[in-house]
Parts: sequence; C-alpha cells; structure tokens
Amino acid sequence: MQISKYMKEAEILLDLRAGDKDSAIAEIAAALKQNPCVRRFDLFLHDIFERESFSTTGIGNGIAIPHARTEAVSDIVIALGRSAAGVEFDSFDGKPVRLVFLLGTPKRKNLSLYLSVLATLTRLLEGKSFRNRLLDAGTPAEVIAAFRAIEH
Repeated sequence: MQISKYMKEAEILLDLRAGDKDSAIAEIAAALKQNPCVRRFDLFLHDIFERESFSTTGIGNGIAIPHARTEAVSDIVIALGRSAAGVEFDSFDGKPVRLVFLLGTPKRKNLSLYLSVLATLTRLLEGKSFRNRLLDAGTPAEVIAAFRAIEH
C-alpha cells in the first residue's frame, strides 16, 4: 500500500489554523472539496464526524487519523493538516496533535483495503524520524517526497 499515491499537494495544509478538533477536521476536509473522488462533500464530512463521535482518532505521538468508510467517495482520499501549536484531539496520550490525516475510503470497496490504508499509515507514523521529517517539511511536495522515500 502506497500512501503517497493518494496524496496531492493541494490537499496538504502545512499551516492549519484551527484550534479545536471539529474545526481542524472541517478545515482539512475543505481541501478535498475539489477532489473528483469526493462525490458528496456534505456526506463525506458527516461520515467523518459520525465516526469520530464513536471514539477519538487521536492515536498519540501528536498524530490523529480521522477517517470513514463512506458512500461519498469513489476512491481513497487523504488530506493532511499540520498545526504548529497543536490541536486538542482527545488523544489516547492526552497530548495535542500536530499532524492530522483525514482519510476517506469507499464503502463499496473491500474492507481490507480500508484497514490496509489505516494500518500502513499508522505503521509509517510510528517512526519518530519520519514524523519529524513531516513536521519539518517546508512544502507539500516535501511531505509527499518523505512518503515516497519511506515507501520504497
């Protein structure tokens, strides 16, 4: 599974302005409005918030991965928001989140694809040096390059 295949520079926000979880999700999701794979933005956003209401997607180490399987997308979509100050996300470790990956996968596709994307992203983000590379990236292109480098 190559995460970089689904990342687009226009969908990587390196200066997230939101100060709370809901605003951060909405701000990052807005970057996906023009993505042709997002067929119904309103439903996509609803499904993300609904999934988040079950339990937090703040996984620790300054990372959150709000996600949903949804009829609103025709293929995998991934957007990233980076916050210098950090966003309170009810993370498992109680710390603010600096990297928020927003993920949507089609409900019609195999559940294993959804789980594979989540597992791959989580595994890659376990590495402190990789997280630091994402935090230090000066451009969205550098973020994508970091993923490409670690995926090969």
